[in-house]
Amino acid sequence: MAGRTALVTGGGSGLGAVLAHALADAGARVVAVGRTLDALERTARARPGSVRAARCDVTDPASVDALAGALAAERVDILVNNAGVPGPVAPLTAIEPDDWDEVFSVNVRGVYLMCRAFLPGMTERGEGDVLNIASVSGKRPLAGRTPYCASKAAVLGLTSALAAEAGPLGVRVNSLSPGPVDSERMRRNFRLEAERTGVSYEEAERAFVSRALLERMVTEEEVAAAAVAMIGMSGLCAADLDLSAGMVAR
Repeated sequence: MAGRTALVTGGGSGLGAVLAHALADAGARVVAVGRTLDALERTARARPGSVRAARCDVTDPASVDALAGALAAERVDILVNNAGVPGPVAPLTAIEPDDWDEVFSVNVRGVYLMCRAFLPGMTERGEGDVLNIASVSGKRPLAGRTPYCASKAAVLGLTSALAAEAGPLGVRVNSLSPGPVDSERMRRNFRLEAERTGVSYEEAERAFVSRALLERMVTEEEVAAAAVAMIGMSGLCAADLDLSAGMVAR
């Protein structure tokens, strides 16, 4: 990672901040990207000199183009598309179109726009890494989460197709599918699932986590370590790594 510049979207909090810090600790110069500058600056302050903040709405082409312009003089070698929203927890027939569109706007359109802006520089140089954060929820059924599951399945398809385009030009495109990750987002989902089904929070959590062979969630630090390892594998392209404590195996 030494001497390489990495962009991490959704870098203001949660997994994005942990990813930014892990890449910085591995030697990269990191740009934490997101919509909330205060949160991004907190991420940067935790690694002074190694991480800096850049405001950008990944769903807005003008905002993404402005970011690309601001970084035009810098060689961006690594793009980690982490920005995402969990979306509603409800039956599909109860989901409003605007809520559906928001999930796809961030989780899929954001990946497309960031790749569209920063992939050309990588292909021109014949070197680079794109790592898309997908989810095991894009591979197995999860009732009440249709927009999220569908969006993450789309990320997996985007990764595969983009790898076929960019791989021959020297750019490695891969995805990492975590889940469930011990985080505030999952705690929110457990609360909403408990409300939807009429069970306790503990029962909702236990029902979900019991699907994993290790019967636990993975940590944000484990996901970040896997991301750093994948980016360091020079022969890895068009791959997806499950990091789910064995959930997909069931």
